Amino acid sequence: MKPLTPFLFDIKKCVVELSAFEALLSSKSELSESKDVLPFFRSNRHLLAYLGALAPSMAAFNRVDPEFSLYGDFRADAIIGDWDKKSFCMIEFEDARRDSIYRACARTTKEWSPRFEHGFSQIVDWLWKVDDFRQTRTGTVTFGQDAFEFMGMLVIGRDSFLDDMDRARLAWRMSKVVVNSQRIVCLTFDQLARELRSSLATYGY
Repeated sequence: MKPLTPFLFDIKKCVVELSAFEALLSSKSELSESKDVLPFFRSNRHLLAYLGALAPSMAAFNRVDPEFSLYGDFRADAIIGDWDKKSFCMIEFEDARRDSIYRACARTTKEWSPRFEHGFSQIVDWLWKVDDFRQTRTGTVTFGQDAFEFMGMLVIGRDSFLDDMDRARLAWRMSKVVVNSQRIVCLTFDQLARELRSSLATYGY
């Protein structure tokens, strides 16, 4: 597996790219992962890097790799990282459609959608794979040393398709479900935009 790609983050470019992301969200009620989301973040790497601002232990954003192959078995939509702190985040983007997070079923309470469960399970497998290779030479070449930290992030769905119960269930799952002592961050695309805008505001942007 190749080393992660060094990246020189520019916060001013990030601000411009965030505005473009907000414009994309305003232009469509639904987003396709393959046609909208992945091409956008592939072309807007400063914003992609800044997703690391949502990782508690990440202070710099100096590694960015869209569509990164993990030991030949899995492919993350993106890996971003702080090389000096050995803190990394693996990101899975999914569709932003009405049934991306939940779908209607025979009972009153909706069930988790196959798309959500697929994305969540992929992150679980990535975390397992990275942990399995932690003590190997391959792992240290890619991430620097065996003391690196990883978190997973799933970005899926839109706020407009969720009611209060849906939001409460999603927030509970994010805060309570732990994988290898790590919580997997689960956000809608609208939440992601708000969180990043709020974070940039602390820097005066």
